Amino acid sequence: MLPHKKHKPSCKVWIEYNGTPVLGKGGAEILRAIGTEHSILKAAEKLGMSYRYVWNYMQKIQKAIESPVAVTFKGGKSGGGGARLTELGQSLIEEYQRVEGRMSEVLADQEHWGVLGLKISARNQLKGKVVSIEEDGITAKVKVEIETPAVVTSVITK
Repeated sequence: MLPHKKHKPSCKVWIEYNGTPVLGKGGAEILRAIGTEHSILKAAEKLGMSYRYVWNYMQKIQKAIESPVAVTFKGGKSGGGGARLTELGQSLIEEYQRVEGRMSEVLADQEHWGVLGLKISARNQLKGKVVSIEEDGITAKVKVEIETPAVVTSVITK
């Protein structure tokens, strides 16, 4: 645990493609807004950004991953144009949210930070008590309570 309440662990999450960052918090917000608004213009307005910025950001992502994350379509005389996310665009948002959510859980878990100071023997052994085993086909999830107090969870395959 950190000594002062003003200090707290933090991290930034991004998705990489071939070692190049392509989607961080801002990009995820842009894609999410395009997905909900079904329009690049409306997404830009919702986020307080210019249409050009959102368009260029989307193009930058697409160029980096060499595939479209959204498709646009023109309307008729009375409008009706818009945009929708591709399956890839939606999966990028979902992956970002999954990783960001997990990292938020880890950062908020004070027990986790206390365990970082835990010393492990030279043989990588921890003394503990098995508190549960959940078998699922070819894997088993084993939870072991150790002295610190903390619970170590391991997924083991047959």
